[in-house]
Amino acid sequence: MLRKIIAFAAVVAVALAAPPHHQDYNQVVVVKETPLDNIGIDGYQFGYELSSGQAHQESAQLVNAGQENESLVVRGSFTYVDPETNVRYTVNYVADENGFHPEGAHLPAV
Repeated sequence: MLRKIIAFAAVVAVALAAPPHHQDYNQVVVVKETPLDNIGIDGYQFGYELSSGQAHQESAQLVNAGQENESLVVRGSFTYVDPETNVRYTVNYVADENGFHPEGAHLPAV
């Protein structure tokens, strides 16, 4: 389970790292970065913000270490700009033993 959550978080990070199609790739720069702080098997944290308005922050913490129900709880947010409307959207999320739980003003309530 722990590996699935880590793999999912990595896929999300890579997918969000791609700038919008209408942007000139040479003009998008990192304006703020929190380098990866891998604190061993107990968790990690990282973040970045791009000049295009895109941003991503994430941290993880190991819970129930050494127990059968050991899991990694990932918390974070990402912001993207819709290339059609130029509107910024932010999604806050938690990924834990119960799945991926996104929240955002533009998302339907569950």
